[in-house]
Amino acid sequence: MQIPHFSIFKAQAPSCEDIPKWYGISGPISEDFPNEADLMQTRKLCDSLKSNGVFEDALELQHREKVLKRLESLYKEWLTELCEKQNLPESVTENVGGKIFPFGSFHLGVHTKGADIDALCVGPGFVERKEFFTSFFEKLKAQEEVEDIRAIEEAYVPVIKLSYDEIEIDLIFAQVPLKSITENLDLCNNKLLKGIDKRCVRSLNGYRVSGEILSLVPNVHNFRLTLRAIKLWAKRCNIYSNMLGFLGGVSWAILVARICQLYPHATASTLVLKFFKVFSKWEWPIPILLKEVKDYHFGFPVWDPRVNVSDCCHLMPIITPAYPQQNSTVNVSPSTLAIMKEEMKRGHDICEEVQQKKAQWSKLFETPDFFEKYQHYILLQASAATEKQHLEWVGLVESKIRLLVGTLERNEHISLAHVNLQPFAGSRNAKNKEGRKTKWLIGILFKEVSKNLKIDLTYDLLSFSDTVHSQAERCKIYEEGMTISAAYVKRENLHWVMPNGKQKKVFTPKPTHTVSSETLATVPPSHTPPVSAGQQAAERKAWPQSDMPAENLNADKESVSGTSSSPSQGSTPSKPSSPSTVPRATKRPSSPHSENPAKKLKEDMESTPETKGTSTNKPTTGVSLSESPSPTLSPPSAKRPATSEPETPAKKSKFDLSSPTDELSDMPPGPTEPLTSMKRTIKLKLVRYSTELGIETSP
Repeated sequence: MQIPHFSIFKAQAPSCEDIPKWYGISGPISEDFPNEADLMQTRKLCDSLKSNGVFEDALELQHREKVLKRLESLYKEWLTELCEKQNLPESVTENVGGKIFPFGSFHLGVHTKGADIDALCVGPGFVERKEFFTSFFEKLKAQEEVEDIRAIEEAYVPVIKLSYDEIEIDLIFAQVPLKSITENLDLCNNKLLKGIDKRCVRSLNGYRVSGEILSLVPNVHNFRLTLRAIKLWAKRCNIYSNMLGFLGGVSWAILVARICQLYPHATASTLVLKFFKVFSKWEWPIPILLKEVKDYHFGFPVWDPRVNVSDCCHLMPIITPAYPQQNSTVNVSPSTLAIMKEEMKRGHDICEEVQQKKAQWSKLFETPDFFEKYQHYILLQASAATEKQHLEWVGLVESKIRLLVGTLERNEHISLAHVNLQPFAGSRNAKNKEGRKTKWLIGILFKEVSKNLKIDLTYDLLSFSDTVHSQAERCKIYEEGMTISAAYVKRENLHWVMPNGKQKKVFTPKPTHTVSSETLATVPPSHTPPVSAGQQAAERKAWPQSDMPAENLNADKESVSGTSSSPSQGSTPSKPSSPSTVPRATKRPSSPHSENPAKKLKEDMESTPETKGTSTNKPTTGVSLSESPSPTLSPPSAKRPATSEPETPAKKSKFDLSSPTDELSDMPPGPTEPLTSMKRTIKLKLVRYSTELGIETSP
């Protein structure tokens, strides 16, 4: 795609003659008006969005507005009480004012049913941030309508999270250099930023950015409808999360706004098509901007790769339009960028089919099967003893998952790590001694490997555990009973656990040929490296990747005693009746854990028929996820001496793996021609080294 060359940095204010006659930093690609076919496609797009419950009805909108007015009333009361507490003059107390500004999706007019509300509380210059997170927090906590309230002061943008009358609210605070906050306060005035601290600038930036976006699009109605469609698509594709390394709401809004600038008269259906056409071919890291970058020299850093070396390293720069301009996608990693590019290409193909009347808009919003993409996973679990502890603990762990993804990406044998954005909630049973649990799955795609390669993931997993526990202790939220576990799991070991106790496979491929009565697991050689959580690789030789899927091969699945008093055990794999390249799940008779059932994870998910297409994005009640028990990464000990004897400090790493209870059928994607090359027998063996767990292979 030909990318226009232009200057994105503003040296000086242009004269009236130099002001362009278009929106954005370059002229439009097309100024064509829509025809009847475009309008018809837009009506069909609206119908599809309605069928997916995107639009909120009038009663729900009124309820949101009432909640915001009630919160603003409480905020004004608190400011008045604070003035009286500080013995300020009566004239100041009476005129202190106070205002709450909604921003984000609610401000942009694209919020959906059940979505939370981001709101900015603006106070005068004499109000300290500490007071907001103490006395105002307590005032909110005393309200009957408030539930699940918690303050996160250590966040990049400090926030109070709560549920008010069943509406999720994120409250942030900013002070401005004024004695009173009036109703007509203009937060887009850059002069307000002069002399205030960086945290307040970050808080103000949310409202200022959404306001700028609305002012920089030629048609707000078309922008909103297009953004609703793109947001729904991104959420269905599991690529809507700034915290986990994908794009957040602001980034998607900027991308849509840029398309609106390039096609100012196009209707929503055309804008959606152009969105995928442009960005599926975009040459990242060329940045996306809605206006030229200008520095007002108030002392705040502005995105400028000519000055800031770190700005040159951004993979997918999408720059906010309000001063100080920042990259809204700093969390994007090589894996998440690759995943988003793939989904955009797929979206473009679907839109082309819609335009050619070969498909309906509903196809664009179908949820891909996460379990169809990968055969290897990292299972991450966070648990806490009480509901309150669980809220804080899960929030912290989830905010750090992208660090684990980054660590896995740096492993020379991993080409991609993809975290499923939908966590699996644990049991809410009060009698459960293990408390509340939440689990995440990270799909792993391995590079080509040699047959004797041992891949070590122990350091990656333990370093993540160390990071989370260190952060929890610094934030003073760590309590006894908060644990993390992480383990490598193969797809065939994962099951849904139904309310009646029965297990259902998370993925069942469509059969392509007749197989024997024995249950086999077939995996492409390029995706089946033996994974270790313990021992470094001794050899790393290139393993040629075949374009053909592997044939079936028998091997044992073993269980290992993970307690500090039990040595590791192994078994001899059964001899295959025919050459093969992939282990077949069998039950080891001599395993001490062979009688133990697989652990279960309660989750509000709907089970789908046992066919290809099982999805994690259709929640219902009483469905669980079952897998082999995983190593528990408890708070790390301060000292790990090199000894063969296991230690028993207060905080240590625990491992507890047992063999899966079921054997599954599995077929690889891609060609179905038989493999003609030589096959190798692979033996999986779990090995215990002090606090490390390894899975080795031998020819």
